[in-house]
Amino acid sequence: MNLLEVENLKVSYGGIQALKGISLNIAQGELVTLIGSNGAGKTTTLKTLAGLLQPAAGKLHYREQPLLHVPAHRRVEHGIALVPEGRGIFARLTVEENLLMGAYARNDKTETAVDLESQYALFPRLAERRTQLAGTLSGGEQQMVAMARALMSRPTLLMLDEPSMGLAPLMVAKIFETILGISAQGVTILLVEQNAKLALEAAQRGYVLESGAITLSGTASELLGSDAVQRAYLGA
Repeated sequence: MNLLEVENLKVSYGGIQALKGISLNIAQGELVTLIGSNGAGKTTTLKTLAGLLQPAAGKLHYREQPLLHVPAHRRVEHGIALVPEGRGIFARLTVEENLLMGAYARNDKTETAVDLESQYALFPRLAERRTQLAGTLSGGEQQMVAMARALMSRPTLLMLDEPSMGLAPLMVAKIFETILGISAQGVTILLVEQNAKLALEAAQRGYVLESGAITLSGTASELLGSDAVQRAYLGA
C-alpha cells in the first residue's frame, strides 16, 4: 500500500511555476530519494507535503486520505515530519529543549520521556550535550538535533532536506549511517539530497526533478546506471 500519493502537484511563487504537475508515490517503509540541481523544486516539494506551502493544483493522499487541506500542525499529528534545509534549530534553547519541541503535539509524558532517551541512544553526542545551547553546537551536531527533534513526533513519514549540507565527510557518513538505521526501524523516508550518489546508494527508489518537473524515475540501481543521471549528477 502507498503511504503517500502525489498527483499532478503544481506550486507557484507569484508568476513563477515552481512545480509543474509532479506525481510520485511512496510505499510504507520505503526510502525514496528526490534528486536534482539547485532550483529544481526539491525543497518546494517537501514544504508543500509538510503543509508549509499551498499548491495551486493537484492531489495529495496520505494513508489513502486527502491531505491537501490539512494544516501543517495537523500533518505532524498524522505522522509527517520535516527536517528542513538549514536545520532550523532553536539556537537559544538547549539540546533537550529542542528535542522536546518535537513532541509538542504529544500528551503522553511518560512515553515522551522514553523516546527522549531513545534519541540520546541513537545520537550519543547529543546525550553529552543535552544542557548545551543548540546554537553553540557544530553543524553536524545541529543536524543531529534537527533529526532527533523530528523523530520525537514519532513520524511515519520522515522528510529530510539536504541532511549532508555543509558537513565534513566523516559527519556525512555518520548522518547517512543514522538515516539507514532509522529506515531499518520501519520509518518511511523521503530524502532530498544534492549528493546524488550517496542518496541513490541509500535509497530503494528515486525521482529526478528538473525545472519543476519529474524527468526520470526508477529503482536506485536503475538511476545510478542511467547515462543521463551519470552525466548530470555523478560527474561521468
